[in-house]
Amino acid sequence: MGEAGCNENEIVVKNDLSVVAEVRRFVRLLTGQWGMDDFVPCLVASELVTNALRYASAPDGDVTFRIGRTDDGALWLEIQDATCELPRIQYADTISEAGRGLFIVDQFARCWGVRPLAGNAGKVVFAVLDA
Repeated sequence: MGEAGCNENEIVVKNDLSVVAEVRRFVRLLTGQWGMDDFVPCLVASELVTNALRYASAPDGDVTFRIGRTDDGALWLEIQDATCELPRIQYADTISEAGRGLFIVDQFARCWGVRPLAGNAGKVVFAVLDA
């Protein structure tokens, strides 16, 4: 978890899509402590993590998920991976089972974006959700 006194929490997520449920439990725990509804945060966290595991991590690579609060009480979610490839919104048709992750994030987030890490060490994809 985050450092003492820091309003940020993180978990390292192994490259296995079954851990997405673990991320949702982590989000539920923290949003519950903060007195927030967990449905949208769990949905957005699931999409960010799934997208990173599916498209942005090496087969044996981990990603790091962080959650925190902004100064105005909004929720900050981010996922860090080791690739520099930028994510993009895909517009899936009505029968596709994949391709909606960032579209969903875009619909529910106040804002979202990508922050490259120095030295081509990867990137952070973040989303801010209103409280």
